[in-house]
Amino acid sequence: MPAPKPVPKVSSKPAPTTAAKPALKSQAKTQPKISAKAQAKSQAKVHAKAQPLTPAQARANESARRVLRRLVQGEAPPTAPMNIVDRLAGSPYANPMIQVGQADESARKTIDFALRLAETMFRYGAGALEVETSIIAVTAAFGLRNIEVDITNQSVIINYAHRDGVPITVLRVVRSWTNNYAGLVEVHELVTDIVGGGLPRSDAYHRLDVIIKRPKPFPRWMVAWAEAVFAAAVVGVIGGTIFGMLVALLTILMAGQVARVMGKWRVPDFFVTAISSFIVTAVAVLCFMFHAPLSPSVVVAGGILLMLPSGRLVSAVQDAINGFPVTAAGRFLSAFLTFGAIVAGIAVALVTSALFGASRLDVAEPIVGSWPLYVVVPLVAVATVAICIAEQTSVKLLLPTMGVALAGYLSYYVGMEFGLGGRFAPAVAAIVVGVLSRVIALRMRAPQLVVAVPSIIFLLVGLSIFRAMFVMTLTPEDSVTGAVGIFNALVVILAVAAGVVLGDNIARPLTRTNGNKDRRRNRRR
Repeated sequence: MPAPKPVPKVSSKPAPTTAAKPALKSQAKTQPKISAKAQAKSQAKVHAKAQPLTPAQARANESARRVLRRLVQGEAPPTAPMNIVDRLAGSPYANPMIQVGQADESARKTIDFALRLAETMFRYGAGALEVETSIIAVTAAFGLRNIEVDITNQSVIINYAHRDGVPITVLRVVRSWTNNYAGLVEVHELVTDIVGGGLPRSDAYHRLDVIIKRPKPFPRWMVAWAEAVFAAAVVGVIGGTIFGMLVALLTILMAGQVARVMGKWRVPDFFVTAISSFIVTAVAVLCFMFHAPLSPSVVVAGGILLMLPSGRLVSAVQDAINGFPVTAAGRFLSAFLTFGAIVAGIAVALVTSALFGASRLDVAEPIVGSWPLYVVVPLVAVATVAICIAEQTSVKLLLPTMGVALAGYLSYYVGMEFGLGGRFAPAVAAIVVGVLSRVIALRMRAPQLVVAVPSIIFLLVGLSIFRAMFVMTLTPEDSVTGAVGIFNALVVILAVAAGVVLGDNIARPLTRTNGNKDRRRNRRR
C-alpha cells in the first residue's frame, strides 16, 4: 500500500504578490546594514540626551540661542506698531488702567473723542509730543490697542486697525488758536482721570464739553493791563528808566486796543503784528524827537518782547528733538513770519520818521541792564505773573511759575557772573527750568509746558533774532554781521530748548514715586 503524501504547511503570513516582490527587493537593497557597534553608539546618544542638563549648560544654551536670535532677527519688526508701554514710558500716563469689554464695538466713538481732545489741546498751545501721548493714553484706557497717530503742524490723524475688522482712519484739522493755559491744565487733569480708570467715556465727553465752553479765568481788561505791565517790567529789567517803563505801559495799552479791533475785522496776524510794532516804534521816535529822558531802543525792545514768538521757537525745537519734524518746520515758519512782521513795522516807522526830518535811530543796539539785582528780581517776578495772566494760566499755577522763573533767572545771572558766556549760561538756566517745571507740574496735575514757557521769557531768546534780522534788513552793508547774529541766536535757542527737554528727562527719576503710587492703585482696582 503506497505511503500518503505529506501535507504542505500553510503559513499564517500572506504570501507576497508578484507586484510587491520587486518593491521588497529594492527596499532590501536600499536599507543599509547596521552593525552592532553603530547600534550601541546610537543607544548611547539617546541615553545621553535623556539625562538632564546642568544649570551651567542650560545658561550656555540660552545665551547661544539669544545671540543667534539677535543675529537673525532685529530687536523689533520695523513696520509693527510700537507697544503701548513703550510709547507712554516717561510720560505722566505711563500706567493706564485699561477698560476691557466691547472696545471694538464703540471704537469710532472713542476715536472721535480722542480727536476732539487733541484738537482742544492744540488750540490751547500744547506740544506735539504731549498731544500724541494723551491720544495713546486715552485710547488705551478705553480698550483700543492697535492705534497709530500721525501729527503734523495743524492736523491729527488716528488709524485703528483691528486684526479681524475693517480699519478706521479719521482726520481732524485745527484751524484756530487761543491763549488758554488754564484750559490745557483742565484737559491734562481729564486725561489723568481717564488713565486712572475711574471715568467712563460718556462722563469724559461731558467734562470735555464743559472745559471747552468754560470762560477763561481772567477777563479781557485784565489781560490788556497784564500785557502792559509785562512790557513795563521788561523795560526795567533790561535797563530802562522809570519814565521809559511808563511810556512802554501806555504804548502797549494803545497797541493792544488797536490789535483787538483789527482782530474783530478778521485782519491776518501778520499785519496785526506789523501795525503793533509800528505803533511802538512811532511812540519811541516821538519821545526821542521831543528829547524825552529815555532810550528809544529800550522802549522798542520792551514793547516788542511780548510780540516775539519766543515760546513758539522753543516749542518748535522741542518738537524737532522729540521726533516731529513736520510740526517743527511749520512752527519755525510761523515764528519767522512773525519776526518779519515786526521788522517790517519797525522799518516803516523809521522810514516815515526820516521823511519828517527825524534822525535815524538804532533800535537794535545792545542793551545792558543797569539796575542792581535786588531791583531786577522783583521786576522779573511781576513780569512773570503778568505774562501768566496774559497766557490765561490757572490761578493755582501763578506763584509756582513765578518761583521757577526766578530760579531760572538767578541761574542765568550766576552763570554770566562766572563767565559761562551768552550761549552756555542760558542752557544751564533752561535745564534748571526744565527740572523744576516737571516736578512742580506733576505735583500740580498740569503739563510741563504751562510752567516752562513763561519761565524762559527772560532768557531773551527772541530779542537776539530780532536784532539780527533788523540789521540784515535795514543795513545791507552789515549783512554779514546780521547773518552771524542769526546763527548765534539760533544756537542760543537750540541750547535753551534742548536744556528744557534735558531738564525734563533729568527730573523723571525724581517723579517715579508718583508713577509707583499710580501703579499700585491701579493694581488694587
